[in-house]
Amino acid sequence: MRFGRGVLVALAIPAFVVLTAISTLASASPTQSSSDTASGTVTLPGDPSKGATLYAQNCATCHGSGLEGGIGATLNPIDKLPGVADPLDPAFLIDTITNGRQPHPGDPKQTPMPPKGGNESLTDQDIKDLASFIIVQNRQGSPPLSPGELAKRTILWVGIGIIAMVFITYLLATYNMRWIARRAAARRR
Repeated sequence: MRFGRGVLVALAIPAFVVLTAISTLASASPTQSSSDTASGTVTLPGDPSKGATLYAQNCATCHGSGLEGGIGATLNPIDKLPGVADPLDPAFLIDTITNGRQPHPGDPKQTPMPPKGGNESLTDQDIKDLASFIIVQNRQGSPPLSPGELAKRTILWVGIGIIAMVFITYLLATYNMRWIARRAAARRR
């Protein structure tokens, strides 16, 4: 009976680890919205490589070097805005960059965005390039994990590691105690 329970436990722990890993990876994959599925049909208004350079020079101070936000809104993944169906719509992005944006009541980011990000020398083509860069960054791959999500995953995997080590220690101790008992019984004979 003990052998059957040990085998069951020995198989249950790896199965638990695998299932946890699968569920973590499944929850980590970004959900695709209807606008993401149509990304192949959206034509970019400008050149994303030029937009990357312009972004680093003009936008990174407020929106972060990795579009992760800061003083300004998070641009990857782009913040969902009230009353905006698709924040990655090129016309919406061009209008927002050109004219700026006042925060709506209840917005977590209460900092207004000035027109052209405060740089009046940006041309219309520069703004189109910036919009293209933001769209491309949101369409490719998954964004980096937020610090909170990274901490949750680290705690999860450290916890799984600790549980596995305790289990292995238990198995080794049980085996060792049986070996000692057999050895003592053999000496008594």
